[in-house]
Amino acid sequence: MTTPRTEHLVLSGVLTAEEAAATVAGVLAAQRADGAIPWFRGHHLDPWDHTEAAMALDAAGEHEAAERAYDWLARHQNEDGSWYAAYQDGAFDDVTDRGRETNFVAYIAVGVWHHYLSTGDDTFLDRIWPTVYSAVEYVLRLQQPGGQIGWKGEDDGTFTTDALLTGSSSIHHALRCALAIAEQREEPQPDWELALGMLRHAIRRHPERFLDKDRYSMDWYYPILGGALTGPEAKSRMEADWDRFVVPGLGVRCVAPNPWVTGGESAELALALWAMGESDRALDILQAIQHLRDPESGLYWTGYVFDDGAIWPRELTTWTAGSLLLAVAALGGHEATCAVFGGDRLPSGLDPDCCA
Repeated sequence: MTTPRTEHLVLSGVLTAEEAAATVAGVLAAQRADGAIPWFRGHHLDPWDHTEAAMALDAAGEHEAAERAYDWLARHQNEDGSWYAAYQDGAFDDVTDRGRETNFVAYIAVGVWHHYLSTGDDTFLDRIWPTVYSAVEYVLRLQQPGGQIGWKGEDDGTFTTDALLTGSSSIHHALRCALAIAEQREEPQPDWELALGMLRHAIRRHPERFLDKDRYSMDWYYPILGGALTGPEAKSRMEADWDRFVVPGLGVRCVAPNPWVTGGESAELALALWAMGESDRALDILQAIQHLRDPESGLYWTGYVFDDGAIWPRELTTWTAGSLLLAVAALGGHEATCAVFGGDRLPSGLDPDCCA
């Protein structure tokens, strides 16, 4: 019998109740007692993937574990509001990449809003608000006059003005969630609304303001997943490169034309399709990547090189499982996941065409 925790994680051809429970257990097994969720035990943690895994735990009803993940972020936040790009899994959380990637920093807002919608815990929201506020303020210090956001700050306080479309699209999503948190707390943030409008305008109208990463599938679907493109614009973008990136029956290429499909990109594409109202195609993608499932652990291999018939790399990653669980939760009607990724109930900031 399906339990209340996993009933929305059961999806035909993707997960049974038992498989869903095993995948959730696999993520929990990788989480440390202090709340950290590394890619896998003995590897490193990055703040974005850590947050995605925490969101998957909330979607599975594991709210205490998810809260411990956000508390880990609060304890490790730098004084300027950022986090480092990578922390080695170990007793001392040694920093292995001292860059401060803006989309990594911003993503806590998505996770925190998802946790709040999953739990209704006002005490948690009050406690974590200063962490979210500081993170958003750090990110917006790197916003450029054209609206795009520099992709990385350095440890010495300098930063790059170059912007990534995928990263800025993820930040677009995060700013909407941050504004939702601010509204819930009745603390208006008009500067954030202005920043959001400028960023959306850059994503929709000015591709030249971003580095050319056209070969990466994330640059294809992330403007949709992050909510900057909707309706006919989203549909047109999705159709334009579908055949370039989607490998029928196997999943989504990470980089075109390389013969390598990856579980995380595939699950995120499924989420984007669901947000567009194309649940049937989303389901097809999720069914296609079940060849990446490891039945022993319930986790998913990062990718598959189909020309060689080889799993590569040989990594069962929490974030791949997390992205899969979130996509399944959206298709299964999990209210918090639908609200966060559907976008209809998230603040929009200024009109996207308000800025030159």
